[in-house]
Amino acid sequence: MGNNVLSFGEILWDILPAGTILGGAPFNFACRVDSLGDRSLFVSRLGTDDAGGKAFAAAKEMGIDTSLIQWDDDHPTGTVKVSFDGQGKPDYVIVPGVAYDFIEPAKKLVNAAGETDLFCFGTLAQRSKTTRETLYRLLEIASRATKLLDINLRKDCYSIETIESSIRAADILKLNDEEALEIDEMLGIGSNGLPDFCNKMLETWRIGICLVTLGEKGVFAVSIEEGPVYVPGCRVAVEDTIGSGDAFTAGFVHSFLKGETLGAACEFGNMLGSIVATQKGASRPIEPDRIAGFKIQERIIEHDLEKFRIR
Repeated sequence: MGNNVLSFGEILWDILPAGTILGGAPFNFACRVDSLGDRSLFVSRLGTDDAGGKAFAAAKEMGIDTSLIQWDDDHPTGTVKVSFDGQGKPDYVIVPGVAYDFIEPAKKLVNAAGETDLFCFGTLAQRSKTTRETLYRLLEIASRATKLLDINLRKDCYSIETIESSIRAADILKLNDEEALEIDEMLGIGSNGLPDFCNKMLETWRIGICLVTLGEKGVFAVSIEEGPVYVPGCRVAVEDTIGSGDAFTAGFVHSFLKGETLGAACEFGNMLGSIVATQKGASRPIEPDRIAGFKIQERIIEHDLEKFRIR
């Protein structure tokens, strides 16, 4: 078994036009981490309802270590209604006041935080005071871990205060190009392009790496140690894009923890995200031979990284 990778936050049912699939960014990430050979420490909370029982059983069947999932008698299991635009991009309606909004700092969670090599967290689960306070207690305990913030801006699920405190706690910031525009405006950064945005995030917030995924056009990243890297996208037949960003993060983390270069980590994350985009749902298994046999047929190159602008 490889490194201990803790992911904290939501587990929920994605209610799609074609059916219901278990998801949530931290859960999707945990599934991919396990499939790559690292040890996933997944922290969340389920309701003691039928949806919670089915989610727990599905997670176990996928091979997820469920020992850090809590149970809640008073709040339902999380759900989100998902719809798609003409380009296959999802839109979310996320139900509030659910079990993962009430994650408690149980002893098992505290022990796991102290053992983790990388701690991945987002902003959605911080919409509630209980879960937010638990998260920051665990982040403080995880003193030896690299902290990765996958910002995941969702409507009515974040504030400028949670964004700022999250970035302060992070060593690595990962976000997509639309979120980068929003953060640039929210924090008054005033960037002149994507490289400028990443550099200012590193300088102002003292993070070590800034990763910006660009959808089908790949990923741009800057690290203090290695400088800027751009990895073009891979042309694939897109089924839906749910979970492709989480797969990128898992692939990046797997390579990063092995000590590979920033470019190699971005390349592997990009490949894994591309594979996930070719299938329905965020947590469907990917066979190892599909990863090993993946061939890049065509690159999609972003030529205008400097044209990143505030809306």
